[in-house]
Formats: sequence, structure tokens, C-alpha cells
Amino acid sequence: MQRDGSWQFWIDRGGTFTDVIGCRPDGTLVAHKLLSDNPEAYGDAAVQGIRNLLGVKPGEPIARGTIASVKMGTTVATNALLERKGERTLLLISKGFRDALRIGYQARPKIFARHIIKPEVIYERVVEVNERVRADGTVEREPDLATVRGELAAALEAGIRAVAIVFMHAYRYADHEQRVAALAREIGFAQVSVSHEVSPLIKLVGRGDTTVVDAYLSPILRRYVAQVARDMGTSIAADRDNADTRLMFMMSSGGLTAAELFQGKDAILSGPAAGVVGMAETGREAGFSHLIGFDMGGTSTDVSHFDGDYERAFETEVAGVRMRAPMMLIHTVAAGGGSVLHFDGARFRVGPDSAGANPGPKCYRRGGPLALTDANVMVGKLMREFFPKIFGMQQNLPLDSDAVREAFAELAREIGDGRSAEDVADGFIKIAVENMANAIKKISVQRGYDVTRYALNCFGGAGGQHACLVADALGMTKVLIHPFSSLLSAYGMGLADIRATRQQ
Repeated sequence: MQRDGSWQFWIDRGGTFTDVIGCRPDGTLVAHKLLSDNPEAYGDAAVQGIRNLLGVKPGEPIARGTIASVKMGTTVATNALLERKGERTLLLISKGFRDALRIGYQARPKIFARHIIKPEVIYERVVEVNERVRADGTVEREPDLATVRGELAAALEAGIRAVAIVFMHAYRYADHEQRVAALAREIGFAQVSVSHEVSPLIKLVGRGDTTVVDAYLSPILRRYVAQVARDMGTSIAADRDNADTRLMFMMSSGGLTAAELFQGKDAILSGPAAGVVGMAETGREAGFSHLIGFDMGGTSTDVSHFDGDYERAFETEVAGVRMRAPMMLIHTVAAGGGSVLHFDGARFRVGPDSAGANPGPKCYRRGGPLALTDANVMVGKLMREFFPKIFGMQQNLPLDSDAVREAFAELAREIGDGRSAEDVADGFIKIAVENMANAIKKISVQRGYDVTRYALNCFGGAGGQHACLVADALGMTKVLIHPFSSLLSAYGMGLADIRATRQQ
């Protein structure tokens, strides 16, 4: 419930833009969008967006009691996993299973590939613990705590601060994990993830993978959450009812959780999950029960299917890492407004690399490459007079359409087949549209759904520029564009429920 005289904020921190929706004390909504990465102007985009809407001047603190709650989705965990910038992690596993997670299930995604690339593990060091509990609960060997203490101390001395503990049959018989975890905390490990709490499910590999992900990402999340709370002048209080500001984060499953309960394994699809919630709820309000979600942002496009119930996956692989945790079923393709345009001398290609927010597309005035956004500027779909003046060193200049025209004219001369600069830009747009239409087919047509019976709920900053083209490519006749379509993931934060998930 909103306190009198206080604001609520719903925030989606994406790869290119951060979207902020503020709910004023009188209940009216106000939207704000800013670059996720703009080091010359601010440190964290989410906090800066809040400060901008509140009118707080640089250097001034946010007054206590101003903010009732903040609901946020973040790509911090996703980026850390993609870039392999998580916490240095030690894996403790039952003796004899040192390489179990490295071997995995021996699945071969490309069955005819002659050169097998082994998946990269994200733990740095592995220690086998001489313990064993049988499937019926019989203790075959008690853990050798003296030896474990020495191994833990050596890892701590080497600078490792996170540990994942995975023992055989611990999903049911957790005593050994609990004793070793207590020892790790006593020695000084800041992050201790135990498999019977993180993923209390049968099968060692899936349980172990998820526990390692949690140990690898949770410290990164904890530092980010603490920074956001500090910048807002509040604390991550255990007594949430007495906290000045209630800080909540979106989980991959589509539910909100308190900041202090936000775990690495639940943060991978934090932002996109809110988009699915926003897509479904706004579609219901508009009278549609069958929806295809089309979320096109600056870095990628996320597509989802909804026919009355949310679709979730419980085992998935993200950035080459397996995990078992409930997640919204979302298919992602590397085609966004920032997707870089390539011509290799024979063909056009869009992405998969992205210009991101820094330097961004050519029109962002940071010396970036030609990107899909520039193609839309070139063909007249993005007009500088209707775009905010947030570019340049002082963040007060419009899009640089002149630089875009010059770059496409140069590319047309390089191609040399008589095409105009506008035709070249349109060719890149057609390729991107085909990529996105194929992504939608994967979650609909290839699963037996007739997309012509569905409405395309388009959102994301770049969605409106391509929605009708994508719908035409799929034979869809209904496109829904909500007033908050370009910020629908942030809007979905405000529509989402608080959820607690337990697995057994």
C-alpha cells in the first residue's frame, strides 16, 4: 500500500536503456527513459532515473520517507554470467564426483560436429569431500571436517570468497552439507550456497549446476542491491515493515521478492520476465486471451507465448550454463535497435553483436557503428524532432541524422550495385524482421500454435518500429501497442505479484 506523500517506482534496467515509471503520491504515472551506461553523467541509471523524477539535484540526498517502494528488474546477474564476471567460486563435492558437473549429461547440441567444444565451468577450484550418504539415508562416511577446514582455509587465502556445497543425496539428507556450510561460514566465506536449500531436487548434476550459479552470482547481486539501497538513502532491513523504502526485485519466474531474498539463480531473466507479465496483463485489459509477446529492446528481442496461463521452464541453459529454477519461457534472438549492421562483401548481416548504450548506434553521437536504429533513422521511421535531446557530451543534443546519412551513403558506394542509401537501410531492416519472425515461429508455429489467431503485443523501445512488418511476415492481423509499450517491462513490475517459490 502506498504511504501518503510518497512515491512508488517500477524500474527495468536493460542492456541499452533503463526504463523508470514513477507513481506519484496522487496515483498518476510518469515515465522516464535514460541510457543504462552513461559514465560521464551518472553511476547507476536506475538511481539516477529516480533522482530525475523526484527533482533531486546532484549531490543532494533523497529525503527519507519520499519513496514507499521500488520494484526493479536488473540485468546485473545476466551480464555477469555472459561476461564471466561473477564471484570466484569454490566447489565442494562428494569424493569421486570431482568432474561430475564438467561432464554433465554428455548432451551434444551439434551431433555431427567433428570438433567438440567442452562447456566452460564457472567454478574456479574443486575440492572432493570424503563423505557419503546412501540413497536410503545410511551414513557410509562422515565428512572429514579437519581436512575440509584446511582446504577451505587455503581457498580463502587464495582470495576465493564464495563456496558451493553439493553432496550426494543431500536433497533429502542434508546433515553433512549443513555441517560443512557452518564450517565455511566460521572460517569467513561471505557466500555459502548449499544444494539442499538452493535446489532440493533429485539428480546431482542439475542440483550442483544450480548451486554453483547461485554462489557465483549472489555476491554480485548483493553488492548491487546494497549500492541501490545506499544511493536511495535506505537500508535492506530484515524488518521490512519498518524499512523506509521497500525494495523488491523481479525474479525470473515472474514474481517479486524482497531485496534481501534475491538470489543469483532467480535473477537471470529478471527484466524480461516483467515484460511477459506486462504483456499478459495489458492484453487481458484490451480483451485478448491469445497473445504473442514481442519485446524488442536495444540489444535483443524476447518473444513469448501466452494463451491464458504463463508458460515456465524449470530446466534451462543460459550463456552455456545449466540450471534448474523456474523461469518464464522466453526465446531470445540477437536483434535489437543496437544490433550492428555488417556487409561482408557479399551479403548483409544484422548482429549478433550490439552497439549497446556506449557507444551506441551511429546516431548517438559517440562514434558508434551503424546499427538497426540508424537504418530506421535513414528510412524516416525515427525522426530526430520526436526523439529526446539526450545525446552529446552535455546530453542536450538530438539524434545525429546527418552522420547516419553519410555513413549509409558511403556503404551504398562500397556495395556498388546501384542501390540508394535508403534501399540499403531497408534491406537491413528486412533481414532483422525475418530473424524476429523466425524466433516467433519457434515458440508458436513449431509447437503447433496458429499465430494468425493471436494478437501481437508489441513492446520495448524498438518494438513499434517493426511490429507491423513482423505481423505481416507471420500473417497476423492484430497488433497491440499499449501507451506504455516502450516501457512495458517496467510497467509489468507494478502489475506483478509478490511470490515465494519452494522446490522439493
